[in-house]
Amino acid sequence: MQAAYIDKFGPSSEIKIGELPRPQIMNDEILIKTIATSVNYVDTFVRSSSFKTKVDFPLVIGRDAVGKVVETNDNEFKPGELVWTNSMGYDGRAGTTSEYVAVPCERLFHLDKSLDPIKVVASLHSSATAAILLNDVLNVQADQSLLVEGAGGHVGQKLVTLAKDLDLKVSTTSNSNDFSTLQALGVENTYDYHQDVSDITERFDYLIDTSGKIKLTDNVDLLNVFGKIGLITTPPDALTPEKIAQLYTHSQALMGFVISHATVDQLQDAAHLITTAFSQGKLLDDDVLTLPFNQAEKAHRLLENHENAGKKIILKF
Repeated sequence: MQAAYIDKFGPSSEIKIGELPRPQIMNDEILIKTIATSVNYVDTFVRSSSFKTKVDFPLVIGRDAVGKVVETNDNEFKPGELVWTNSMGYDGRAGTTSEYVAVPCERLFHLDKSLDPIKVVASLHSSATAAILLNDVLNVQADQSLLVEGAGGHVGQKLVTLAKDLDLKVSTTSNSNDFSTLQALGVENTYDYHQDVSDITERFDYLIDTSGKIKLTDNVDLLNVFGKIGLITTPPDALTPEKIAQLYTHSQALMGFVISHATVDQLQDAAHLITTAFSQGKLLDDDVLTLPFNQAEKAHRLLENHENAGKKIILKF
């Protein structure tokens, strides 16, 4: 089968296109024929070894994919069915940028045939990140308040959509050009991200900065008692002893999360949330740049150089 793979860690130039053996499935695996896979920053981190994880070389790159079932050892999946996965290509598992992928049954999920595979695969990484962050890491409760900073981006809009589905009161910071989109998603208060967050008078039960540009010391001041900050990027500053004291005296918490450490249970719970949203036409509005899979090196280079114009990069078979 044709695949995009690496024989060693390194820059995008290490990515090769060539023949690899078609996988032979184990009892707990399903063989799928890949339709499309997405390229995310974490894929570049695995390829370059800046994210440390167990791999076997040659390593097929990529973690997310939509495809069709070819062979199955599980009665829940039938040949020809449309499916998706979002946790391959790390922790000892082969990736998805190949014609065929052997996916563990517990990491494979059904997809309604009426949905566009390209739109779905573009959404998977950011949607699953948002779902697990809200549902499992922050353990959000209905009717409480959430501030999403940088809400106009891929993860930000997914957080807003799922937070409203979980009955949260949502406020955002973003470019003013995104206000109408966010208000249509149900945001109650939209703040221009050029405004200093210290000028915001609201206080929140949960706060997530998707941009990594807001000082943590400023965000701590926006929390209610028992408030939580979800960290998915590195903030530009460190907490002072005074702010650390403020955290524990107000029973507040910083909760870090990266989806590569998500458990199977978390991934399955997230799959339920996002497939329900997909069926309602939600989470499927990313702008995409589609390339043939044999341009995987170019896709990684575009992403690392920030030359993708804010679009999700999709590799199509």
